[in-house]
Amino acid sequence: MDNCDVVIVGGGPAGSSCAWRLRHAGLDVLVIDAAPFPRDKVCAGWITPQVIADLDLDLAEYRNGRTLQAITGFRTGLIGRTEEVETIYDQPVSYGIRRCEFDHYLLCRSGARLRLASPIASIRRDGGAWIVNDEVRAPMLVGAGGHFCPVARMLSPRRERAPVVVARETEFPVAPGEAHAFTTPATTPELFFSLDLQGYGWCFRKEAHINVGFGSLDHRRLPEATEAFVAFLQSRGKIPAAASWPWRGHAYLLSEPRARRVVDDGVVLVGDAAGLAYPQSGEGIRPAIESGLMAAASILAAGGQPTRERLASYDAWLRRRFSAGPVSRLLSRAIPAGWSKAAAPALFAAPWFVRHLLLDRWFLRAHVRAMA
Repeated sequence: MDNCDVVIVGGGPAGSSCAWRLRHAGLDVLVIDAAPFPRDKVCAGWITPQVIADLDLDLAEYRNGRTLQAITGFRTGLIGRTEEVETIYDQPVSYGIRRCEFDHYLLCRSGARLRLASPIASIRRDGGAWIVNDEVRAPMLVGAGGHFCPVARMLSPRRERAPVVVARETEFPVAPGEAHAFTTPATTPELFFSLDLQGYGWCFRKEAHINVGFGSLDHRRLPEATEAFVAFLQSRGKIPAAASWPWRGHAYLLSEPRARRVVDDGVVLVGDAAGLAYPQSGEGIRPAIESGLMAAASILAAGGQPTRERLASYDAWLRRRFSAGPVSRLLSRAIPAGWSKAAAPALFAAPWFVRHLLLDRWFLRAHVRAMA
């Protein structure tokens, strides 16, 4: 039996951030993931300055051999409409990354022991410890395996009745001779929303790669909506008319309303396993990293006795960090329910609304400070 202080199921940004903080405190941490790394993880993929501060990332080091695309603006609009609003900032507000590179970098940097390409076959409680796959024993278990995390299913066996975002996306390299066929500027990702505001698509050029995708709250219409979005991009000359790519799908829970129990004796959930994606944008990277770091802080504060009561600070922190503030509550009550196909074009054509609400508050969350 392999004994350790903490076993983390899932090696994505949430799990690796948690492991990194725990290893800095001297704990013996083992990360188990069903996938080999680097893994093929398709994601629009950008990180904000707050993420960089939280993880103390050295951008010069990270840029060496990896994609790191500075983002200094956005183009936004509505699918089916010709009007676009371009918002330009005087400094980078985000950086585009490729998840296959980013996740591998964070996992290796964590300093944890790794068991990769190791699916979870069993999890059981034995006294005051967790036994994983009948091979690993630890007093503390962290579920960081995404929406379908086996630890999350164990804590919340009933199917959640909560909004689930579903998405289809693709990412592929663009040869230098083909770059002219993609008109999206590398520094300015493009975001286009459906008229019913139940989903949005993106076209994002990250140095030598293009990421195109569509996310929606309506899983039944996702294939149809994705096809319509691609046709819209083609009609605007943003992607080649004959473009055809393999699509990858994924799903995740939003942070509100809370759908899963995230704390119990000797166990916590982080990232998408806890269902922490931002309601307005669906972003999951920053919530994953913040929850991983906070879970580590709560584990350390428990002082070797990770009871549900001693870990309650983590649950309380999640509720404070991911609950809607008064402005967001007002907007969610006063605007989304009343938005119609007639009102949306006027709102999305207003530069003030696009910059200060859509981008700064909902996508970049510039008003929320870094944890560090």
